[in-house]
Amino acid sequence: MDNIRTVSDTKRKFYTYHTRPINSIYRRFVEELLVEMHLLSVNVDFRYDPVYTLGVVTSFERFMQGYKPEGDKTSIFNGLCQAVEGNSEQYHQDAEAILNEAKDLSIGDFKDKLTDVTNGQGGEGILWGTFSAIATNPKFKYSRLFAVGLYTLLMEIDADLVKDEEKRTETIKEVSEALKFPSEKLQKDLDLYRSNLDKMQQLLTVIEDTLEADRKKRASKEAEKTTETVDQKETQENQESEST
Repeated sequence: MDNIRTVSDTKRKFYTYHTRPINSIYRRFVEELLVEMHLLSVNVDFRYDPVYTLGVVTSFERFMQGYKPEGDKTSIFNGLCQAVEGNSEQYHQDAEAILNEAKDLSIGDFKDKLTDVTNGQGGEGILWGTFSAIATNPKFKYSRLFAVGLYTLLMEIDADLVKDEEKRTETIKEVSEALKFPSEKLQKDLDLYRSNLDKMQQLLTVIEDTLEADRKKRASKEAEKTTETVDQKETQENQESEST
């Protein structure tokens, strides 16, 4: 029997791929995402799919906004994927592919087609092939990252969903029923996701405001220092002029 990787194994592997320290503001998110990806990767019922992948890519991009140094983000994402024996390039390709197939749909077309596919009528392309596979898998492993990917798809199709709570709730319920998992669970995960995004944005705003205040304070001190130096020089020149 093969030994199952532990969380510690995966964390050690991650830090062999990304060796630089992670900015403290973002460290918790990175480690929580790593653990979540790990737990799914070792679950016997989990199957990699592009909706899950889109959830990983979207979560990373949204929560890592403003990360410095910017160049480290690629290394961190590569490390996350490699630590769970994935490929970061494949993640990005699959996420982009499924978004591209969704962007030309209306929300009505999406729901109608999803109902057809989950009722066994099949479908072409990565988007409908993914949903068809999910619908025919009685052991499909739902995850929060899948929920984020699904939400991202819906936002790509109809951006107004994010502004209309009633319409958003109704759509989430219909999609959940078609895919045969509890709408309450999906709604709860998405509410938490959106709430955490708001909190992260608020934190970054506070940090930026603090940094801007510090910059203004330093600039003011430099200006005062320059003025003081000029005044001293003028005083010295006046004294020398009087003495002559």
